[in-house]
This record gives sequence, structure tokens and C-alpha cells, in this order.
Amino acid sequence: MNAPASLGIGVRLIALDDPRETARVDAWLREQGEATPFHLTAWSRAVAEGCRQRAHYLVAEKGGALRGLLPLTEIRSPLFGRALVSAGFAVGGGILASDARAAELLARSGWDLARRLNCPTMELRGGSLPPGEWHGDDSVYAGFVRPLAIDDDAELLAIPRKQRAEVRRAFDFGLEVRIGRSVADRAAHHAVYAESVRNLGTPVFPRSLFDAVLDRFGEEADILTVFHQRRPIASVLSLYFNGSVMPYWGGGVAEARRWRANDLMYFALMSHARARGCDRFDFGRSKLGTGAFAFKKNWGFAPTPLRYYTRTAAGAEPRQIDPLSPKYRLQVAAWRKLPLWIANRLGPPIARGLG
Repeated sequence: MNAPASLGIGVRLIALDDPRETARVDAWLREQGEATPFHLTAWSRAVAEGCRQRAHYLVAEKGGALRGLLPLTEIRSPLFGRALVSAGFAVGGGILASDARAAELLARSGWDLARRLNCPTMELRGGSLPPGEWHGDDSVYAGFVRPLAIDDDAELLAIPRKQRAEVRRAFDFGLEVRIGRSVADRAAHHAVYAESVRNLGTPVFPRSLFDAVLDRFGEEADILTVFHQRRPIASVLSLYFNGSVMPYWGGGVAEARRWRANDLMYFALMSHARARGCDRFDFGRSKLGTGAFAFKKNWGFAPTPLRYYTRTAAGAEPRQIDPLSPKYRLQVAAWRKLPLWIANRLGPPIARGLG
């Protein structure tokens, strides 16, 4: 697909299986201050491989030089409908452009692609508001980012007093922390994460998604797991990008709270990320008014509203995938009661359509 050049700027789809194209795009975006790990071509490829949802990647160019990009995932679900999402299964990844005209052309080309793919909804997670019939909303989610302290002692002092006490309590329980990317690390993480989301009443993502992200990101992703008496009770898969660590898929089993395993997990991740050369901790997004939102504030992180944009075809309704919606109240309550082995079998086919 090629959009007509305007003022010398053209938009086209790149081939994600072309190493020269992907290396060029990734090199450019790493130099952009607003870039996220979800803009990386590795993310688009991992989602396509792990969830079997097709990836499309638009770039804007002028005179052979990149001016912007837009990673898109074509989400198709028998339960949740169709949508073109930037970026799929991500909390960011909207239009990234060096000027307003490139951003406008990327938004227009993305919407044209959505119509050709018969996707009645297009979602942009972050970036600036595109011109046209887009609805922006910053009242639902907030992000939490702050600098890492210079060492563990300073990090403890940066945590508010009550939460600091919880972290110190975790030190006394003889918990073990392991970090890696091995088959054993992946199995431990999936077991913990699957139980965690079942307890929240939501379906677990396919393990193939976690594997694909770890494989595509290489050393820029790993797993940190907390063990109690050799049993994994808290675990998180984190991404590393441009000096930031982002704990992305994490959780704990029911007994993790008793041993303060989640508190130790995040403190240990801060220390690990600092040793890797990171200087920022990106706690990701949380919905306003939730327990996760309060938990991150308790750690001393100030919330920053996240603005997302949606465009929907005339006569169509935006898709609804929010598990906190009253529409899904009964389903969430029922899911929490499922035996774990049933939830793990039924969950991935549902979750791969969420995007």
C-alpha cells in the first residue's frame, strides 16, 4: 500500500520479514524520545507469532528519510469483533512522527487500511490527536514512571514509609529471586501469571505470546521470579528499552501477599534494572480507581493520564474489551471460580482476540 505523497511525504507498508527494513526502522525509532518498546518491529512480529493476529507496519518517508511510523495489529475475534490497533496487546505504540504532516498522513493511511480490512474500529494508544473523526480519552488509564535511585539504600528511601515497611518485611521471609529467560523461567512465570489473572477473573494470554516476545526481544526482555520454599509465587516478564525497565506481565499467586512477594519482586527488579544500566522505572498503566492504581501510588509513583484515540465507522459501535465493564460482571465472577486447568485451556483462545 502506498499513500499519495503530499508535500514530499509518502506512506507505505514495510515488509516485517525484511531484515534491512526492520533494522532501519528500529534504528530510527530508538532515537525518538517518545518511542516505546511497542513501536519496535520485534513487538509486531512477536504478537503476530504468539497470537496469530496479522501485523501491518506503516512508515512515512520524505526523500528516502523516515519521518514517522505506525505499528498496527489486525485483531479479529468472534467474541469482540474486529479492530485495527496500534499497538496490539500493548499499552502504547500510537503514531510516532517527527512532524504533524507525517502524523496526519499516517492516521489517514491507517484508517484507509482499516476500511479495506473491514475493521470498523481503529485504536491508537498514545501520540497526538489525529485530525478527523477521532475520539480522545484520558480519563481511564494513567501511566507511572519515575527515575531509579542510585543504589538500593537510596531506592528504599525513595519509597513512602508504609510501602517501605512492606518491602523490608519481605527481606525477612527467606524468599529467593531468580532472573533468566530459560525454559524453566518461562514455565514458572506462566504458572504464576495464569493463576494470578484467573483470580482476577480474566483469561490468560497464550504462552506462545510470552515466548515470542522473549525470543524476539532477546536480551531486552527477561523474567524475574520470586520463590518461597522452591515454589514460584510471584513473577514478572519485563522489557528494557532506551534506559527504562517496564515490568509488563506480572502477578502473584494467592499466598504471595502473605510473604510480600510482589513487594520484593518489584524492589529486586529495580536493583536488577539499575545493574543493567537503566535509569527509569516504568510501572506501566493502571485504570483509575483500581487496586493496581493505588498500589503504584503507594510506591511513590505519580500518575500521568494516558490519552488514547478511537475512530469508528458510521453506524458501528466501538468494541468493548474492558473486564471492569458492567457488561462482563457476571462473566468475570464466573471465571474466578473456574478450576485453574480449565481456565488455562479456555483462556488463550479468548485472550488472543483482545489485543
